[in-house]
Amino acid sequence: MTPSAPLPDAAPTNWVDTHAPVALRPWLKLGRFDRPVGIWLLMLPGWQGIALAAAMMGKLPDVRLLGLVFLGSALMRAAGCAFNDIVDRDIDAKVARTAGRPIPSGQISVRQAWGFVAACCAASFLILLSLPPLAIALGVGSLALVAAYPFMKRITWWPQAWLGLTFNWGALLGFAAACGGAAGYIWILALGYALAPDGYAVGIAGPLSLSFLPALLLYASGVFWTLGYDTIYAIQDIEDDALAGVKSSARRLGAKAPRAVATFYLGALALALGASVTARLGPGFSVGLLVLAIHLGLQARRVRIDDGALALKLFRSNTWAGLILFAAIVAGSWVPRG
Repeated sequence: MTPSAPLPDAAPTNWVDTHAPVALRPWLKLGRFDRPVGIWLLMLPGWQGIALAAAMMGKLPDVRLLGLVFLGSALMRAAGCAFNDIVDRDIDAKVARTAGRPIPSGQISVRQAWGFVAACCAASFLILLSLPPLAIALGVGSLALVAAYPFMKRITWWPQAWLGLTFNWGALLGFAAACGGAAGYIWILALGYALAPDGYAVGIAGPLSLSFLPALLLYASGVFWTLGYDTIYAIQDIEDDALAGVKSSARRLGAKAPRAVATFYLGALALALGASVTARLGPGFSVGLLVLAIHLGLQARRVRIDDGALALKLFRSNTWAGLILFAAIVAGSWVPRG
């Protein structure tokens, strides 16, 4: 596998293999820039969280925050993928789809990959410092989820669930960033209300704590969404994963995977609806949610356990799913006044 050869799960005409300098291609592939769908799937929950907070305040999303989340997501996704490849280098060498990646193919050494991870994390941290304190704390806290993810496929049949917890953390971070400095105060009051005896600060902490409930429901919705689309993605590797001893939800579910994906997507839709109700979004959200339900329903209907090429195509279509939900939340920011 040469630096100029597209990897199996990258589009043959991706920009890295067609336009990037040859010397940079292994580094860009280490960060998965030849497969940008992952950037979107990491970024969009953050955009949704920003949009949700703005909608609750009757505003449109802050374009500056959207841009910062985009840059941070691209960098952290690159760092996470490189870290994942460092941990999985021996497994990747045994799987046809991943054997050509820069580390197992010998294009980049483990030491060089660690340097890449450090550089991406440092740049991401500088972006994080421009956000409010609670958002910074949430960003730092996400590192524990990122660090643990590569090991999940070794200890549980459900690494896709852990990916859901990790990839959708941006919904909480984005919401906190859009709320500004008041977000930390609200969380402190909410925690005090949860831990204190009955009746403590009901008039203050109760209503304030509820203001974060839509973000928590949005986060939970994203976890179910990821569990669905990453189960679809894992269908590509069922045979190779079995040979390498790697666990996945697709392997665990087997022929039941398509029905399970439909169930996961149904859970995601129900929780997204709950987020809109508690946030008191306008009717525009309902229209968007209907479009999203149709989109996810068609995915679940088409998925086949024995068709890896179709699985990759359906997985990639989740970029549109995330954009639809983001647009629905923005549309819900308009609430008709009686």
